[in-house]
Amino acid sequence: MRYLIGTRGSKLALVQTNLVIEKLTQAYPKDEFLPVVIKTTGDIVKNRQLDQIGSKGIFVKEIEEELLEGKIQMAVHSLKDMPEEPAEGLTFAKAWLREDSRDVLILKNAASIDDLPKGSVIGTGSKRRKYQLLQKRLDLRIVGIRGNIDTRLRELYGGEAIFDESSQEEVALDGIVIAAAGIKRIGRAGEVTQYLSVDDMIPAPAQGTLALEVRADNLELLTKLDALSDEKTDLCVQAERGFLKRIGGDCHTPVAAFCDVNASGKLELRAMYGTEDGSKLASTKVSEADVAGCVSEKEKTAKMVEVAAQKICEELGELRFS
Repeated sequence: MRYLIGTRGSKLALVQTNLVIEKLTQAYPKDEFLPVVIKTTGDIVKNRQLDQIGSKGIFVKEIEEELLEGKIQMAVHSLKDMPEEPAEGLTFAKAWLREDSRDVLILKNAASIDDLPKGSVIGTGSKRRKYQLLQKRLDLRIVGIRGNIDTRLRELYGGEAIFDESSQEEVALDGIVIAAAGIKRIGRAGEVTQYLSVDDMIPAPAQGTLALEVRADNLELLTKLDALSDEKTDLCVQAERGFLKRIGGDCHTPVAAFCDVNASGKLELRAMYGTEDGSKLASTKVSEADVAGCVSEKEKTAKMVEVAAQKICEELGELRFS
């Protein structure tokens, strides 16, 4: 069987798609898997921050259209960049490929975030990262950046002028914060200055996880993909995205969630949510011990999501989740 796999054309997207193809070819040597590069709105509009353009769907709309039309049979995305629900007629396979979920700092002239001089300029396009950084170092100057990893590194190392919308002036970057998964996958992990622990910076829901999207009626391919899934990875990813859905988070609000197995072998969910301007942030940690009485692990994670959302709701006060 021949399968065409849709992907964006960036270096990271192609690396991720080829990783999926390698795994699928090993598992199903009689089948053929070929990449198809598709340009998206997010690739075309590069001069505006994501929350100014629209929803996360700007990176997938054109790919999903070709999937629905049957021009491709599957698409590979970064799951953290996907909307909470797939487009009508499409579905995600269970999770089976996850890299390091942490965020990392890449700094020009400092050994860690604590060593940065007062007023240092850090680039990120994420409100989640921005406000968590400011919780640790309120004196930092956070500016919005966009582009693929190579572009961001070039802007950092080359001292290129970045327009800071808050001050309406051009500045040079002292560092950037990006996902560990991306820089590892493109082979530039040696340039990381500091890995930020999930306690210091809670990752985006499903960060480091690849999304394998197919037509909902393509049961044959879906069965093949699900057979390669990792149960624990899928459970954790579902909890993280479940929290995102529960609070109605989007690209306009700072939202984070990370689920893993703690030192005691129990599931643990860290979560964070706040107002769009970052004036109010709340975070919490929920473990299996907080949801006694649940029978299945799926039931446990669902209850953990509910408890986390309720705790954050109470801490933020006037915010209420539907």
